[in-house]
Amino acid sequence: MSQTPAQILEYAGTVATVGASSDPEKKANSVPARLLRRGFKIIPVNPGTGEILGITAYPDLASIPVKVDVVQVFRPSEEAPEIAREAVAIGARALWLQEGLSSEVARQIAESAGLDYVEDRCMAAESDRLGITKRSS
Repeated sequence: MSQTPAQILEYAGTVATVGASSDPEKKANSVPARLLRRGFKIIPVNPGTGEILGITAYPDLASIPVKVDVVQVFRPSEEAPEIAREAVAIGARALWLQEGLSSEVARQIAESAGLDYVEDRCMAAESDRLGITKRSS
């Protein structure tokens, strides 16, 4: 990881959330919702639904029509390498595996392509802890 989680959060304007959920009881819903309240632009990625948190959901990273800064992952660790490849393909700046997730292969894929990498940390908790909020202009 060349950039710290704090540095990644500072540049992370647009966050694609792979595995986002429409179930408010799941972390894959509550964490993106917290980031949304802190001013981050969240793009849900879930092939099973058309909308999450009132935002259009995309079936995969390649379908997102805007530049993504960070790919946030809420899928099982064994899926992380393929998600890392997709993050590289769309030109994301960082891959962030949520709390409880880790993958040495995903790390190697991301870092060898120049992406910053974080694993086993909650993006919303880090944003809260560091007081990083995005301001709309």
